[in-house]
Amino acid sequence: MAEHSPQPSLPTAAQLGSPRALGVVRLSTVTGVTTSPDRQRAAILLCAERLRLTLIAEAADLGVSARQTSPFDRPSLSSWLQRPDAFDAVVWSHVDRAVRSVPHMSQLLDWGKKHTTTLIFAMPEETQPLVIPPHAGRDVIRRCMDRAYVAEQEARTISARLTSAHEALRATGRYGGGLVPFGYRKAAHPSGTGWCLTPDPETTGIVRMIVDDARSGLSLVAIALKLETAGIPVPRDRHAQLQGRPMGGRRHGRDFERFRWTAGSLSKILRTPALMGHRVHKGKTVRDSEGAPVLIGPPLLTEAEYQALQNVLDARSQVHPRRRETSLLIGVAHCAGCDGRMYFATRKQYTYGDYVCRASARGTTCPAPAAMRASWLDDYTVSRYREVRAVEGDVTRKQLLADGVRVTVSKGRSGGGPERLAGPDTSRLTFTVNGRQRTRQP
Repeated sequence: MAEHSPQPSLPTAAQLGSPRALGVVRLSTVTGVTTSPDRQRAAILLCAERLRLTLIAEAADLGVSARQTSPFDRPSLSSWLQRPDAFDAVVWSHVDRAVRSVPHMSQLLDWGKKHTTTLIFAMPEETQPLVIPPHAGRDVIRRCMDRAYVAEQEARTISARLTSAHEALRATGRYGGGLVPFGYRKAAHPSGTGWCLTPDPETTGIVRMIVDDARSGLSLVAIALKLETAGIPVPRDRHAQLQGRPMGGRRHGRDFERFRWTAGSLSKILRTPALMGHRVHKGKTVRDSEGAPVLIGPPLLTEAEYQALQNVLDARSQVHPRRRETSLLIGVAHCAGCDGRMYFATRKQYTYGDYVCRASARGTTCPAPAAMRASWLDDYTVSRYREVRAVEGDVTRKQLLADGVRVTVSKGRSGGGPERLAGPDTSRLTFTVNGRQRTRQP
């Protein structure tokens, strides 16, 4: 059919001799046996031939829900909708492949009108495709919105049915789909009906290693770095491997070939009762009518091992009594090495803490991670703020953020010495208000 990736320079309608069309394929759930994408492509191709359109490319979003994601937020389609001059029409096989929401359809119609682009739904089961030109009449718009309403109601019905089905599966200990807990893989249920979970021979050893490292005192950041160095896939990527899909994907508006380990992803693994083979819903163990845990697979940890692990994690996560008092600059202090926020960190056996770069906790690497004693940086920032704004009295974090205050910290030199204890090295600090650097008055 059409090409599956954007072209550097696309032909114009005049060059092609017919209107240029973008074919769009979408599917919420992808399995190894699904044929829906090919059926959609066939319907789009037949419609294009019937309307004498030239298909120049395809936007395919597989594994993307129309109910949860608007056309303007889908990885492939959104990039094309930002280039409306590249085509004259957009073709879907059915309305529900475009939207499952009346508001989303309204947004799409407004976009087509604004960019003089025709929206087309092949509707192969009907005698005529549904064509919405940029200046469509009231009857066509109403028909289109009616179709969107039907698609929305179907989505709600499907969602309610799935919710009911998953509740039944939770009660019987069957696996109902979704991300498989790390350390497990899907297997046929012993009853011969449905699925359950069984230990994954390729990741159970990794789970045990993570648990042992955590209990030995190794930080989650250090464990994440260890896993990254070893090239071990994160749970989401491992799940994709088990389903025969490529690793990586889109997150927070960025595309990744593979996802990175972070302290947060490790915490999710270590905190879930699924390690004991429990069926989990919204982070909690599902229990039967007698209060016993519903089991969905053999345990990777005994109850005693799991509780000992939770005790270790709880001890680490206790809030330092000075943390709230010394976190004045969260959102204000930034690391010069990566431009990321700096966060307060306690020091064992010391009465003070530091503001530190936390790039590793975000799954990235800072080329020059900065750190500075919190009290020094607090005093410096408050002093500069009072000087610039000519204010007295207490200074709050809310004031600093509202006035656009930002202090950037560069990495200091290594080594010790008396001069390191004398106070902050202000040559490492840059103080700005609303993006404008403020130099200290002589």
